[in-house]
Amino acid sequence: MIASLAFDRARELAYARDLARAFGGALLFGLPLLMTMEMWWFGFLLEPWRLAVFLLAAQPQLLGLAVYAGVSASHPGVGHAQLDTLVALAVGFLTAAATLTLIGVFEPDAPPRQLAGQLLLQAVAGAMGALLAGRQLSGAKGDEDVGDEDQASYPGELFLMVAGALFLALNMAPTEEMILIAYRMSAFHVVALMAVSLILMHAMVYSIGLPGQEAHDRPLAAFAHYSLPGYALVLLTSLAVLWVFGRTEGHGLAETVDAMVVLGFPGAIGAAAARLLV
Repeated sequence: MIASLAFDRARELAYARDLARAFGGALLFGLPLLMTMEMWWFGFLLEPWRLAVFLLAAQPQLLGLAVYAGVSASHPGVGHAQLDTLVALAVGFLTAAATLTLIGVFEPDAPPRQLAGQLLLQAVAGAMGALLAGRQLSGAKGDEDVGDEDQASYPGELFLMVAGALFLALNMAPTEEMILIAYRMSAFHVVALMAVSLILMHAMVYSIGLPGQEAHDRPLAAFAHYSLPGYALVLLTSLAVLWVFGRTEGHGLAETVDAMVVLGFPGAIGAAAARLLV
């Protein structure tokens, strides 16, 4: 009986530590967005249906991250990953609410729709940080690492790249600079940026000796099997994020493609980092 109580107590303390780490991860990963003016404005400028689509589309990403990383590693499995997803979203909402209140962004007389929109946009990035915290902030080494990314299938590897691209794209897409850079670039710049993005994405994973670098005995096959499809998914992720923030409205195909390639540059770096770190 005493041993059982001690075990339960230790498990509760471990989960409390994991939860505290999740709040730290939400703040660390979400702070750039929490202190970005465009995110405050988009919270109440975007249509409710667009915000709803954004939240629904984020659910598979968060669930996948919960499977590969998760708030806690003490209860593996898809069922617990679903619970971790809900916990991470709650952590994201609470962290966003506390931070935006602390820095004076929330207006006391603002309508509920404005506050809800601001929190929703910020909470997704915070939830991603909460899920990644177990992996990045635990200090675990080797076999003690949280998550199952080392056993990820091919679709799982592609998913991790999308998750990494989404995280950095969320930090960049709300800013006016993405559209300004796209406007200033020539066709040559666009093609060159695509090539550099793809090369860097591949080199970070396979060539330049970063921690977590993957080995592959057929570099060209890895490029065709992982990097090319991964970059295509990065561009699609960039397009989706630009659409969420209304950056495709009123723009022709050429302008949209340019903006997609510009946002795909940090997205490619995020995709490569996800395979190394997540």
